[in-house]
This record gives sequence, C-alpha cells and structure tokens, in this order.
Amino acid sequence: MSDKTFYVTTPIYYPNDKLHIGHTYTTTAADTIVKFKELQGYQTELITGSDEHGQKIAQTAAKHDQEPLEYVDGIVDTFKLLWDKLEVDYTEFVRTTSEEHKLDVQQIFKKVYDQGDIYNDKYQGYYCTPCETFWKERQLDEENNCPDCNREVEWMEEESYFFKMSKYEEQLLDFIEEHPDFIQPAKRRNEMINFIKDGLEDLCVSRTTFDWGIPVPVDDDHVIYVWFDALTSYLTGIDFRRNEEKFNKFWPADIHIVGKDILRFHTVIWPAILMAADLPLPKQVFGHGFLLVEGGKMSKSKGNVIDPVKLIDDFGVDAVRYYLLREIAFGSDGSYSTESFIQRINADLANDLGNLLNRTVAMVDKYFDGQISAATVETEFDQELEQVAQESLAAVAENIEQLQFSTALEELWVLIRRTNKYIDQTEPWVLAKDETKRDKLGTVLYNLLDNLRRIAIVLVPFMPQAPAKIWEQLGIVTDLTEQSWDDALTKGQLEAGTKVNSGEPIFPRIDLEEYYEQLEEVEEEEGKMSEQDYINFEQFGKLDLRVAEVLEAEKIEGSDKLLKVQVDLGAEERQLVAGISKHYAPEELVGKRIVMVANLEPATIFGVKSNGMILAASNDEGDLTITTVDRDIAAGAQVK
Repeated sequence: MSDKTFYVTTPIYYPNDKLHIGHTYTTTAADTIVKFKELQGYQTELITGSDEHGQKIAQTAAKHDQEPLEYVDGIVDTFKLLWDKLEVDYTEFVRTTSEEHKLDVQQIFKKVYDQGDIYNDKYQGYYCTPCETFWKERQLDEENNCPDCNREVEWMEEESYFFKMSKYEEQLLDFIEEHPDFIQPAKRRNEMINFIKDGLEDLCVSRTTFDWGIPVPVDDDHVIYVWFDALTSYLTGIDFRRNEEKFNKFWPADIHIVGKDILRFHTVIWPAILMAADLPLPKQVFGHGFLLVEGGKMSKSKGNVIDPVKLIDDFGVDAVRYYLLREIAFGSDGSYSTESFIQRINADLANDLGNLLNRTVAMVDKYFDGQISAATVETEFDQELEQVAQESLAAVAENIEQLQFSTALEELWVLIRRTNKYIDQTEPWVLAKDETKRDKLGTVLYNLLDNLRRIAIVLVPFMPQAPAKIWEQLGIVTDLTEQSWDDALTKGQLEAGTKVNSGEPIFPRIDLEEYYEQLEEVEEEEGKMSEQDYINFEQFGKLDLRVAEVLEAEKIEGSDKLLKVQVDLGAEERQLVAGISKHYAPEELVGKRIVMVANLEPATIFGVKSNGMILAASNDEGDLTITTVDRDIAAGAQVK
C-alpha cells in the first residue's frame, strides 16, 4: 500500500433542515478530488458530518415539539440518505453530539485555557442566531442587520469565555504570507487578509443563555460556542486523541472545501485556534462560490431551494454530479436552471459520450461479430489521436489538482469529441466494404474502444455509475476498481478477442417539454391527494390576481406547446410564458383581457423569462380555455 496520503473535508453541515443542491455541490467536489487521488494511489480520508449544537438548533427543535437530539437524529438521516444517493464515499461522518467529539473539543478548549488564551468576561454586542455569529455594530450592514444573511440581529449581554484571537493576528498574517496557496481562490485570500488587517478582536467562545452544547470543561454553567465546537470535527474525523499514528499520518488536512460564506471561520478563527493548541494548520482552504437560482442564493426563506434527491431520482446520479462540476467554474458563483441541466445532459452525455459508445460497440457487432480485433495496421490519424489523448489527460489531472473541475471535464471532452471525429476521418463503414482493409478497420475500432476504456477510468472520480456501464459494454473482465490513473494514460491495454456487450444508451436524451409535462402531472396528482381541501381567507388574500391585456404573442422556438406573451398590467408591462400553444394561435390572444397571477415568483421556462401566470381551465379530455373578463375594465384591475 502506498504511503502517500490525502485528507479532504466538507463543512460539518448544520442540520436545521434537509440539505439542498448547494450542499450537494460542495460534497460532490470533495468526493471527486478524493477519488482522483485514489486513482493516483493515495490513501485517502474524506470527512463530512453534522454540526448539531447551538441556539438555532434548540429553537428549531422546540418549534417541532422535540428535544434537540431527537430532532437532529431525523435530519441527520436525510443527510446520510443524500450522500448514499450521491454515492459519496466518505470515510467518517462526524456528529458533534458524539462522546468522542465532545472529549476532543473539551481537550482543545482546556489546553488553550490552561495556557492563558481563554479568559472569562462579559460579552456585549450583536448576535445573529441563524449564522451563529457575533457582530460589532460597525460590522452590521446598512440596515443594521447581519452582513452575511441580512437578517435581524439581537443585542446580547452575557457572561462568556473569550479566546484571545487578537494575540494571533500577526502570526496568522505571516502564515498566509508564507503559504500563498493556503486560501484559495486568490481573490478570497485578499479578502481575508484585509479582514485580518482591519483588526482581530477576541472571540466569545461560550454561551450561558441556553444549554444545548458541549459543557465548558472548567465551568459547567457555560456551553462551548458552536464554531469552536464544529471546527474541531476535522480532528475528530481522523481519531484525534484515540489513534496518534493515524492522526499524525493524515493531519494536517490537505484541503478544507467550504462555501465562501464560511471562509472566514476556516481561515481566521480555525487557524488561530490551531495555533493556540500548537497543532499544524491545514494546507489549504478552498472557498467556492454560490450556486444561484431565480431569486439569488438558495435559501429556505426565499423558497428557491432545489431538492437534490428529486434531481437524482429524475435524472440519475451521474448527470447530477456531472452538471454541478461542469457547469460552474469552481470558486465562482454559478447559476442552476433545469433548462441548462437538460441541455448539458443531451449535448455532452447523450450526444458526445453516449453516441461514441453506441456507435463503436454497434460497429464491432456489425463488422466483427462483437469481437475486439487487434490493432495491427496504423492509420494516418492514429498518432494525432494519441497526442490529443496525452495532452487532454495531462490537462485533466492538472485541473483536478487545482479543483478546476469544469475545466478538467472540458479537457476530457476534447478527447471525447476528437475520438468522435476519428470515426468521421477513418470512415469504418467505407473500410468494411473492402476486404483488403479489414486489418485497418480492426485497428480503427480497437483505437475507439481503447479510448473508451481510458475515458471510463478518467470518469471514475466524476461519475459513480457510467464508467462501470461503459466497462461492461466493452466486455472488459478486469475489475474497474483495480484500475489506476496510469492505466488511463497507457494506450493499448484492451485485450484483443474480448467480446463486447451492446446495451441500452447509458445517457438517453431527455425531452424538455415532456419533462415539464410529467412534472405538471405529478403536481396535479399531488394536489388531488392533498388533505387540505380548503384554504382560509388570509391564504387566498396572498394571491394577487389582476386583469391584463395581451399586447403581443409568439411561439417559442423549439417548443410546440409554449407561447411568449407580452401583457399590459396597467402600471407596467410583463412577459409571460404560457403552455397554451396547442389551443390558441398567437394572433387569437392579442387584445384579450385575461386574468393572471401577478405575484408568482419569476421563472425561466425553455430559456425565456416568465413573470406571472395566465389562468386557464381544462378538462380531462384535454380541452383548455383561458380565463377572460366579459366587460370592459382597466388593465391592472385587481380580481377579488
């Protein structure tokens, strides 16, 4: 076994609710770099977990009439379900309520306290419960709210223990200066340097106004501040105190992967604690950007959370992981939309990769009765194809090392598209007509199959299922899990005489309209099954129904169902997308005074912005009619 090690952590996620696609993004990235390192022969550790203490958890549990541990037990189950569905191979799931973790935290606290770096005083200042963060007045935003989440803060005065974080300001700046890769991307590094230079204050590290936390080892009236608690999970996950050999083998961590919103905790508070505890600092903290949807950053309060479990159920784990890593440059903010997701599946996975596999296996079946022929005659395109393969795979490795997953996949697709081009250049269907060129045909098909073998290995870190499906169709009997990165770099390892196994497309194309129609059917069925048959007057009052006059209407290119409609709403004009093209010609709508929902959250449908919804009635036979007014009334009039 190799003595090379690689240790990666995700954040220790807060279990106040189920995780969303943003958390999935972070964990997918961590799992991918770990699996890549395993291909390179490293012993790896991937730690994730749940941060289960704090005031917010206690309050949320009380709202559910549950004890805090009872409440988080149920939420933690959903975490593990998601990671199982995502096929994340974490080595340890750290729960901060575990006895092992409690003792780890208390030991670190006691060590720092004993050397005089923790003292008792009174805290006076603002506190954001959702972020579990202390703020001074000068740090609040323009509306005196939390600068991170923009929610209200509360004034707090209580006896607390304080960590002398200010003592480590210069030492921390020196470390960052001496280790330029410690904070990545570089733009985040500059942000954190400026934050530290603005002056570090001592950190409140205990609370007395609630008891849901780890007791302070020198004072049972206090519980330890949730961030001091949670960050220590990175030590717990590799058996701090319990297995010195393992701990020393893997610590310091190679990478903490976090969202940029918690970068400060990991690059200021955490390093200062480690310095005080006389422990090495992690080699790198990478703060990636936000995954944005309509309405900005995902949050439950905005109602724009994307459920990753449903995405995996609808599209498969490979497609979800691929999209998250390919669509967004890791480190920058990026946008999610169902349209771009499906387009990416169809273009990259179904067309490029899926068709390459389908075409190649089908030709081996047709021309060689499914048996792989040896490569004996070189074509004029073979050297260039191999050059592209070597350059592409080198670029893939370099970019994964830098956590640039999108660029890594783009480089891999250079090879996939070049291999598809090789088919067009060599024209196997023409070679098959000339018996004297049968050896050349065999070489062409061998090179195609061998590149697919190499592509499958490179995809292992990114996709948990597709590589095995490719492997099976290639008929390879050796275990895919025994392959290494060197096997991907090496040409010609495919054994001649192997029998291929043609199968179903590994990435079927997805029809966007059909998908939306299926969603509508499911939502309608769920609506029928709902036990709530009535809404109260207050609920109805939340609907803003308005009369609007249709100004223009046109079909949306590529759709036989959707119309883009411009309406006059009195004080403004709006653009809507309506699924009524099969029932109304665009010109029929112009001049009609329709009824619309004016306060529906904006959405992008088939690539077109929609700001509202036209009301319509339909029956089981598929007939549909839009809702109009039968007397003259001004556009913008409210329907009550």
